[in-house]
Amino acid sequence: MGKEVIILAGGLGTRLRSVVSDVPKCMAPVAGKPFLWYLLKYLSNFDVVRVVLSVGYLRDTIIDWVNEYGGEFPFGFDYAVETTPLGTGGGIKLALDKCLNNDVIVLNGDTFFNVDLDDIYGQHRLHPASIALALKPMEHFDRYGNVRVNGNLIVDFEEKKHCDKGVINGGIYVISKSGDFFNGLPDKFSFETNVLKPQCARSNLYGIVQDGYFIDIGIPEDYERANKDFPGIPIFKE
Repeated sequence: MGKEVIILAGGLGTRLRSVVSDVPKCMAPVAGKPFLWYLLKYLSNFDVVRVVLSVGYLRDTIIDWVNEYGGEFPFGFDYAVETTPLGTGGGIKLALDKCLNNDVIVLNGDTFFNVDLDDIYGQHRLHPASIALALKPMEHFDRYGNVRVNGNLIVDFEEKKHCDKGVINGGIYVISKSGDFFNGLPDKFSFETNVLKPQCARSNLYGIVQDGYFIDIGIPEDYERANKDFPGIPIFKE
C-alpha cells in the first residue's frame, strides 16, 4: 500500500495575522495559490495514496477548497476535526486514528521542506520503534532550536538561541502507530514537549539530515520570501 500523510492544518496563525487574517495558515495565498497547494503538489512526487488533514480553526475554508480542487492530486483526502484546539500532539494523535497504515508521515501545514520522503520513510522502516525526524542544516540562526545528534541518534533539543551552525527540526516526521508514544497523554498536548523530549531521553528519535529548500511561513518576513521563491522552484511548475 502507498504512503499516508498527515498535514497539521489546525493552527491559529497568530504571528501571521498582520498579513493573512481571514484564512488558516495553510491557505495563505503564495504566488496566487494556497500554501496547501504547494504541499500537495510536492506530495504528488511520492507514492502517497491518502492525505489526512488535521483541521480546526476556519476548517471550512480548507474543506471547501479540497472539495473543489482535490481532484488535481493523485490521492484521497480525509479529515481529523479538532472542535477545540488540541495542540500539535493532540492533532497528530487524532489524525493517526484516521490512518490505515502503521507507518505514517506527518507534515506541518505552514512549513515546506523539500526532502526525499522515500528515503526518510525507508530509513524509518529500519528503525520502526523510533520516530524519524527530517533535520535541516542551517547557519547563523536564532529562530529555531539546534538539534544535537550522535550519528543518526538525536540526543538533545537545545533552547532557541543564536547558533553559528547546526541542524534544526524540519517539521517532517515518520511515526509508527504501534509505538507507545502517546500512551497516557491527555487529548490536548504538545508533540514537541510531551513526545519528542521523552522519546529523545529513551534514544527513540532518529534524525535524517537533508539539505533541501526549507521555509516556515509562520512569520510575515518568511511568508513574503515564499511569495518570491515559490514560482521558481521546479517541482511547483504546473
